[in-house]
Amino acid sequence: MTGRFSELDLHLFNEGRFYENYEKFGAHPGQSDGRSGVWFAVWAPNAAAVSVVGDFNGWRREAHPLRCLASSGVWEGFIEGLEPGAIYKYFIRSRENGYDVEKADPFAFGAEMRPRTASRVCNLETYRWQDARWMESRGTRNNREAPLSIYEVHAGSWMRVPEDGGRPLSYRELAPKLAAYARKMGFTHVELLPVTEHPFDGSWGYQTVGYFAATSRFGAPEDFMFFVDTLHRAGIGVILDWAPAHFPNDEHGPAYFDGTHLYEHADPRWRTHPHWGSLIFNYGRNEVTNFLIGSALFWFDKYHIDGLRIDAVASMLYLDYGRAAGDWVPNAYGGKENLEAVAFLRRLNEEVYARFPSAMTLAEESTSWPGVSRPVCDGGLGFGFKWNMGWMHDTLRYMTCDPAHRPHCHDSLTFSMLYAFQENFLLPFSHDEVVHGKGSMLQKMPGDDWRKFANLRLLYAYMFGHPGKKLLFMGCEFGQRAEWNHDGSLDWSLTRCAAHKGLQKLTADLNRLYRSEPALFRGDCDPGGFEWIDCADRSGVIGFIRKSGGSDPPIVVVCNFMPVPRYDYRIGAPAAGRWDELLNSDSAAYGGSEVGNLGGVEAEEIPCHGRGQSLRLVLPPLAALFLKPAGCRERLD
Repeated sequence: MTGRFSELDLHLFNEGRFYENYEKFGAHPGQSDGRSGVWFAVWAPNAAAVSVVGDFNGWRREAHPLRCLASSGVWEGFIEGLEPGAIYKYFIRSRENGYDVEKADPFAFGAEMRPRTASRVCNLETYRWQDARWMESRGTRNNREAPLSIYEVHAGSWMRVPEDGGRPLSYRELAPKLAAYARKMGFTHVELLPVTEHPFDGSWGYQTVGYFAATSRFGAPEDFMFFVDTLHRAGIGVILDWAPAHFPNDEHGPAYFDGTHLYEHADPRWRTHPHWGSLIFNYGRNEVTNFLIGSALFWFDKYHIDGLRIDAVASMLYLDYGRAAGDWVPNAYGGKENLEAVAFLRRLNEEVYARFPSAMTLAEESTSWPGVSRPVCDGGLGFGFKWNMGWMHDTLRYMTCDPAHRPHCHDSLTFSMLYAFQENFLLPFSHDEVVHGKGSMLQKMPGDDWRKFANLRLLYAYMFGHPGKKLLFMGCEFGQRAEWNHDGSLDWSLTRCAAHKGLQKLTADLNRLYRSEPALFRGDCDPGGFEWIDCADRSGVIGFIRKSGGSDPPIVVVCNFMPVPRYDYRIGAPAAGRWDELLNSDSAAYGGSEVGNLGGVEAEEIPCHGRGQSLRLVLPPLAALFLKPAGCRERLD
C-alpha cells in the first residue's frame, strides 16, 4: 500500500510549515491500489499503537490498525469499502502508563450529533459553489477603506421553529432568512459565533474540540457551504468566530491525546486557563501551531469564508493573564509576554493574507498591546482589524449614566479620539455585553421607556458617526428587552411594536447612510477622516466632522446627550451654504419626538469654534443629527 504523505510533507509538518495539513490528515475518501475506501491519518507521537474503530468494524480495536510513518509521529492507514457518512474514532494505546483511550479525530470534517462524540467521514469536494461574483469582488468589500458593518449572530438562537418544539433552524433554513434580513437591514457582513464543533451548548461554541468541523447541530458540511454560498449571493460576507486560545478537557477531544500533554502545555503553570478552566495550546510546539494555522486556512479554502475573528487574543499574549504572582513562568527575558503565542499569531496572519489576500482577520484584544493591526514587517501582529474594547467600555459607562451626571463623565465620551487611529479599529456591541446579568442594550439605558429608546437611538447614531468599523449583536438592532438566551429565540414579536420597529428602522437607515457616504467610512482608520468641531461642551453636546480624505463631501455629526431640546444652538461649520439634515435620530419614523431643523439649515457668516461660519441648529433631545452640504444627496425618508 502506497501512503499519501511524502517525506517532504512529514518534514514540513514536524517543522510547523505543512499548512495544507487538512488535505492529508483526518479521513479522506479515496483509493489505494485501485480499491475505493477511506484514508485515515492522525498525529500521535507517543502512541504505541493506533487503530480506527467504528460501527463498520463493531468498534473492535484490533480490526484496522494504522502504521506509524517513520519518526514523524504520524499514523496512517486505508480502510477499503468505507464511504462518507461512516462514524469513527481512533483507539490510542499510549507508551505512557498503559493509557488506552478512544478519541475523536482532531482533523475530522464532521461529527456525530451531541451528546455522541464520534467523528464522521465527510467528502467536502462535492458541493458546487455559485459565489464566483462575490469571491472576485470581495477584496473591495473587506479592506479598511470599505464600509464594514457586521451583524453578529448565534446560529442556534437567532430564530427558532416554535411549531416544531422550538428547535433551532438548520443551516439551510437559516441561510435565506438571515441573508434576506441582513440585506434588508443594510449590514455588509454576518459574523457567526463559533460553529466549530463543540460538546457543550452553553459554551456558545468557544469550547471547541473540532477545529475542522462545522457543528452537526444544524446540518452537514455541505449544508454550511450552502449557508455561506447563499449569503454571498445576497451580497453579504461571512466571518467566523474562531477560538485558538483554549480548548476543553473532554476526554474525546485533543486533551491528553496520546497519553501525554500533546496539544496543551505539559507545565501545569501554563496548561490551564484560569478564567474558563480549559486547556491552553502549546504555541511553542511546531505541530500544534501547524494544526491551528491549518484550521484557519481550511475555513477560507473549503468554506469560502471572508474573515476570522480571533477570540481572547489578550489571554494568549500575556503569560500572567488571570494569574497571581508565582502562578506563571516569565519568558526568556523575564517578561510577561508570551513570545511563542506572539510568533504564532504573526505567522497565522502572514499565511492568511499571503494565501487569501482579499480576506481579513479581526482580533478581540482588550489591552493596549501595540500594533495589533499593524503589518508584521512593521513589528505588528498582522491583524486586519482590532475590536475597540476601550471605546465600548467608556461609551457604555457614559450612556448608562443618568443625564444629570453626564457632565461629570464627559471625558469618557471624548477620550477615545486620543487613540482612535492607533489601530484599525472596529466598534463592537457584541454578545458579551448582553449576558451574565449585564442587561440588554435597551435595559442598560437610563430613564423611562421613552428615554431608554431615545438613548439607544442616540448611542447607535453616535457609533455610526464615530470612526471605526461597526458590529452589533443580533437583537440589539430592534431593542431586545431581555438578556440574550442561547437556549431560546430572539423575541421577534417586539418588531411589531412601534418603538422597537422605529429603532430597527433607524439601524437600517444608519447602515444605508454609512454605506452611501464615503466620508463616513473611507476615513475610519485614517486620522484625516475625523475633525472635532467642539468636544468641550460638558453640558452634553459634541460636534465633529467626518471626511473621506478625497473630494467627497464632509458630514457633520452633532449629538445632544441631554433629554431636553436645545434651540438656537450654534456650532461652527466647515463650509458656507445650506446644510441638509440627512438623518435625525429623533424623527417620528424612529419613534422620536420630531424635533429638528425642517430638513436643513443655512450656514451664517458668524464665526464659531474657530471657523468663519456657523450653523444655528435645533438639537433634539437625546438625539444625533447628520448634516451634509446641500445638493449632494437627498434627505433620508
